Amino acid sequence: MTTIAVIHTGPVTVQPIKEQISEQIPEARVINIIDDSLLNDVRAAGHLTPEVASRIHSYMANAQAMRADIILNACSSVGEAVDSVRKFVSTPIVKIDEAMAEEASSIGRRIGVVATVPTTLEPTVRLIKRKAGELGRDIEVAERIAEGAFDALLAGDAAKHDEIVKSTISALAASVDVVVLAQVSMARLVPQLKDLRVPVLSSPRSGVASLKRALSSVR
Repeated sequence: MTTIAVIHTGPVTVQPIKEQISEQIPEARVINIIDDSLLNDVRAAGHLTPEVASRIHSYMANAQAMRADIILNACSSVGEAVDSVRKFVSTPIVKIDEAMAEEASSIGRRIGVVATVPTTLEPTVRLIKRKAGELGRDIEVAERIAEGAFDALLAGDAAKHDEIVKSTISALAASVDVVVLAQVSMARLVPQLKDLRVPVLSSPRSGVASLKRALSSVR
């Protein structure tokens, strides 16, 4: 049986990714490793710290010790830690947002990025710019924070979170070619945004599709 280890920095990414794995890789066994202090520490520092990166390394090393066939990093705020971990962990690692960033870079020149926490916004923008460079694309990135949305979600007010995020996306969509949702927690809103003039991309579906493609090369 294929075993997938998913590294989470909070509970909100567990269900969306579980649903996508169940749909796209139904035969897989999933190990969820969750440490909600990781994102809290990144938010408190305002950036990815060496200490958080070290803990991500430890969790991925543990996933390898559990004999996972592949590891999925579920959080964009700590995604840049994966680049160094790959030098020490031989198990393949997929970033949830990498395929989304590549798709966005191929759609249009003006890319809007929406996040509910600043620490996710900057690494997502850097990832998109890197993917655009690899594709030889010249892009412009417009960044937006959906202020107050993440705190509302943590407080259990999903309706308030959703209203803030949808309003932020709608306003940004008027001036870009594609909108990227920088966090898994916003993905469930995509079906409610079909009337927008531009596509809205989220990471769970494309990230798990990328995971499935990567699995085919390691089996």
